[in-house]
Amino acid sequence: MTLTLHDVTLTYPDGDTSRLTALDAVTLEVAGGELAAVVGPSGSGKSSLLAVAATLVTPDSGSVVVDGTPTGTLSRAEKAELRRDRIGIVFQQPNLLASLTAAEQLQVMAHLSGRKPREVRDRARELLAAVGLADKADRRPHQLSGGQRQRINIARALMNEPAVMLVDEPTSALDHERGAAVLDLLAGLTRERGVATVLVTHDRSHLEVADRVVRMADGRLGAMSPTGV
Repeated sequence: MTLTLHDVTLTYPDGDTSRLTALDAVTLEVAGGELAAVVGPSGSGKSSLLAVAATLVTPDSGSVVVDGTPTGTLSRAEKAELRRDRIGIVFQQPNLLASLTAAEQLQVMAHLSGRKPREVRDRARELLAAVGLADKADRRPHQLSGGQRQRINIARALMNEPAVMLVDEPTSALDHERGAAVLDLLAGLTRERGVATVLVTHDRSHLEVADRVVRMADGRLGAMSPTGV
């Protein structure tokens, strides 16, 4: 279970003739069981990095390999299947469906993969227990706190047993204490389940839980720092 971006460059049109560089020869490799945090200010390229890693955006050049699968020659349908089965995405906002219970939020993801209903129910219960919400399985989003909704967001991303997990600013809407708890949970699940996790954030609090920290500015990755930085 690894994620590898090699020499990835991504540009966007900027006016009639020029282009804006969002990612500039970015190389990043994250192993299974490793949590790599990418920090940087807004506009530094963090969101573009996640979009390319998730195969949502095709770079101008370079390669993206997800769990041993080169993505450069995949069709749109093949990329969608790869995202469904091998990539878990934790969005900045949980975006839970108001009408569904916590367990049902997870089950919807697995039903898309054609898994058996009993297997899906068992997997959902197991993951809710893993994120400390076994007793909230029948609660709907309005009955849960912000931290609990974010935990469901994380559990949902793990529902199809991904090799790679991509996490976008998971603490932006949480207070200090709940933010720390969410990052501790992410770090623990990454190691327990052997997932290659990339976390992007502008908040440098609690990054001691990461295995390494990479700084991003102007589309470039800077020096890697030890944990606790």
